[in-house]
Amino acid sequence: MLTTLVLSRVAASAAARGQRSTAVAWRNVTAARHSAYWWVLVSGFVEPLLYLLSIGVGVGALVGGFTLADGTRVSYAAYVAPAMIAASAMNGAVAETTMNFFGKMKYMRLYDSVIATPVAPFEIALGELLWALLRGAMYSVAFLVIMTAAGLTTPLRALATLPATVLVGLAFGGIGMVLGTLMRSWQDFDYIAVGQVAMFLFSGTFAPAEGYSLVPRIILELTPLYHGVALIRGLTTWSFDWSILGHVGYLVGVAWLGLSIAARRTGRMLCP
Repeated sequence: MLTTLVLSRVAASAAARGQRSTAVAWRNVTAARHSAYWWVLVSGFVEPLLYLLSIGVGVGALVGGFTLADGTRVSYAAYVAPAMIAASAMNGAVAETTMNFFGKMKYMRLYDSVIATPVAPFEIALGELLWALLRGAMYSVAFLVIMTAAGLTTPLRALATLPATVLVGLAFGGIGMVLGTLMRSWQDFDYIAVGQVAMFLFSGTFAPAEGYSLVPRIILELTPLYHGVALIRGLTTWSFDWSILGHVGYLVGVAWLGLSIAARRTGRMLCP
């Protein structure tokens, strides 16, 4: 009887937290519907698409086929396209949880009024992360549709890949939110942009990480984008082994750690 009562209260508390976090995310959806924000969303999709067309298709015509680690032969476009999906999920999540989160907290002072409601700092962080995931998921769905139409993957593989793209966005959303609480001014975001570009170019995006020497390879394999690219590429090409569980575990751990730290830092900033 006591156990049932405790479990019911825990479930009710979790449901209430979920509703409040969803309300924070839905506020962003409502704001986006009544502004030119959708142009910003489209711009985040265009850059990786241009890379896919110029390098994946253009350079791919010169490279020809590409052999994966397990011996599977794919076109170079099919090799590059999964990395573009991972990069899109990263860009969408990081943009929302760094610059936009920073602006709402430091300049709009939006959360000062939110914290006056029953919404807790952890729920604010979770709600913003949910919105970042939604943005990253929109990019991922669009890319998967393009890949399927171009014959770079199959519809079933695309459906299996979608949860992986959400996980990549979740990991980078957690990291981005921590960075957003650490920023002092808009100029600090230049450092984030440099880190994004470096990961985009070298995390197994256009060439296997195995081609680098030992020290650079170790550094690359510690980055979240490397694990995201490896996970998504394995699913879209259906070329994976048990190491895929390591990629999933790494991304889940990064996401949870980032969200936990971001929630604590948000609480300290809003409730000093």
